[in-house]
Amino acid sequence: MLYCFVPQGGIRSYVVNNTHIPLGTRIVTDTHRCCNMVKITVIKTKPYTDQKPGTSGLRKRVTVFQQNQHYAENFIQSIISTIDPAQRQEGTLVVGGDGRFFMKDAIQLIIQIAAANGIGRLVIGQNGIMSTPAVSCVIRKIKAVGGIILTASHNPGGPNGDFGIKFNISSGGPAPEGITDKIFQISKSLQEYHICPELKVDLSTIGKQTFEVATFKPFTVEIVDSVESYAEMLRDIFDFVALKELLSGPNHISVRLDAMHGVVGPYVKKIVCEELGSPANSAVNCVPSEDFGGHHPDPNLTYAADLVNTMKGGEYDFGAAFDGDGDRNMVLGKHGFFVNPSDSVAVIGANITSIPYFQKTGVKGLARSMPTSGALDNVAKALKMPLYETPTGWKFFGNLMDAGKLSLCGEESFGTGSDHIREKDGLWAVLAWLSILATRKQSVEDIMKDHWQKFGRNFFTRYDYEEVDSDAANKMIDHLQTTMSDKAFVGQKFSSGDKTYQVEKADNFEYTDPVDGSVSKGQVIPIVFLSFCGSLIVHL
Repeated sequence: MLYCFVPQGGIRSYVVNNTHIPLGTRIVTDTHRCCNMVKITVIKTKPYTDQKPGTSGLRKRVTVFQQNQHYAENFIQSIISTIDPAQRQEGTLVVGGDGRFFMKDAIQLIIQIAAANGIGRLVIGQNGIMSTPAVSCVIRKIKAVGGIILTASHNPGGPNGDFGIKFNISSGGPAPEGITDKIFQISKSLQEYHICPELKVDLSTIGKQTFEVATFKPFTVEIVDSVESYAEMLRDIFDFVALKELLSGPNHISVRLDAMHGVVGPYVKKIVCEELGSPANSAVNCVPSEDFGGHHPDPNLTYAADLVNTMKGGEYDFGAAFDGDGDRNMVLGKHGFFVNPSDSVAVIGANITSIPYFQKTGVKGLARSMPTSGALDNVAKALKMPLYETPTGWKFFGNLMDAGKLSLCGEESFGTGSDHIREKDGLWAVLAWLSILATRKQSVEDIMKDHWQKFGRNFFTRYDYEEVDSDAANKMIDHLQTTMSDKAFVGQKFSSGDKTYQVEKADNFEYTDPVDGSVSKGQVIPIVFLSFCGSLIVHL
């Protein structure tokens, strides 16, 4: 609460919002309002031709944003320009990021450009921190017009790492192609952007800060607790009493959760340790770092090797790692037993009634991205649930969710989620697994072996190729396309060691959205072999 006293002096009254305030009157307000008018400046710029957002926004090296004049400002302006001017003054944008290098600079630019373009209110996580799932949660909770997330997901951070800017729409999900195409078209012809360069916001203090912006009504920035809204949502989804018994009761299991110096750290500490009672030392690397502690914040067997090695010692019953922005996860059992992401979503699907949320809502359908194994298909068939196969990109799942067709989904890239928000959700997936453990009272390994016995086993491996020469990679794909277009390719045999594979099918995966009829193609190239019950190789 801020108390302002109008001083005695040589004038009789002050005029505030066309109202005369007598001298000596005490004014009480719950916001801090800047007394000076914030000026809008129009900056001339030149367009860039490389600002086409992908499935997860615009990702570039930090140096691209820093060393190219107006690069970040252009893209932010292009995003805000897609919002109907009639919606801006009464609308709210949610802003948050994973704490990586350049995030706070970008947030100040978003604040300044949003104010200059008539956005009425921003809601920002304290110190800029807010996980991608939490941003989706808050957008939906407060009915915001959208949100801007500062992240490059699981890519490395720091001055020599990557940075990204992503726009989510009012549903809480990633912007669909119609919006990202519009952003790109604006960015290619942008000649100027509007900004309030003198406007600075304290990101560290929770509360409202209000500013008078020239030609617009007051502009409000609200700094909020990064965790609370998301934690409140999880309390309505899971049985926290049962989870607390599992993690801190007389027969509690031991867990090891590695936030990998990313955004999930504060969420794990507050929810899993403080609220559910898991010992404080069960969560590690929980302070977000601009360079993720010098590591690659990708939750897989390669980059989460410290967790894998710790789990192999047998001290912990359950382990999990999270990526930089909190939407991906990896699950491990005792002695380092690895659950691949395709099996993870399948097990959650097979045990979905262990989660109270689905007991209330029912299960509308299951879905997976095309490169994900068919393990979830087996569950859907056995339980007589609808199954959708989509291209990679959470926006395809979001469309199905908004149409009431989908409850649970997953991708091969360690992303799992449900219709509680419109993003994949790493901590949600871990709590889903813990709920299954609490219900079944079995180890991770035993649950997996029982699952394979009942539904069959799909073997799955993903290979990531990093820092490859793009020209050489494109030539390889062009060669693959040419080879596949030859009718003689189907039926050919290829040998490796003592194994021989015969091509059964090869084509470009094409998806027709059952909701809006849109067609997506050219994203993946599946090659199916007859050997080993339909082995599948996929290029992404």
